[in-house]
Amino acid sequence: MSEASPLEVTCAAVKAKLDRGEEFLFVDCREADEFAVAKINGTTLLPMSELATRVGELEPHKDAEIVIHCHHGGRSLRVATWLRQQGYTKAASMSGGIDQWATDIDTSIARY
Repeated sequence: MSEASPLEVTCAAVKAKLDRGEEFLFVDCREADEFAVAKINGTTLLPMSELATRVGELEPHKDAEIVIHCHHGGRSLRVATWLRQQGYTKAASMSGGIDQWATDIDTSIARY
């Protein structure tokens, strides 16, 4: 059996995955008003508040890697933990969230 994937990944690790063209679903679990202020290109908005009713949309990615981010990493960690409980074994939270991404990876993204 393969080793379990980590529950948290760094912004740098996610950027490296993107740069290598790796296939994974990049989910933004913030609310729509936050997404309107700042977003990472290539992410799919799926607010934490709607997750329980919209989780079926993730079904095609059940066995794939899913990286979730929020503002600082708290909500995305809760979402990743919940998804793992639903059988999404490769769900992971991006630690530091979009705030860390805007500081370390893409300084053109607005911070709020």
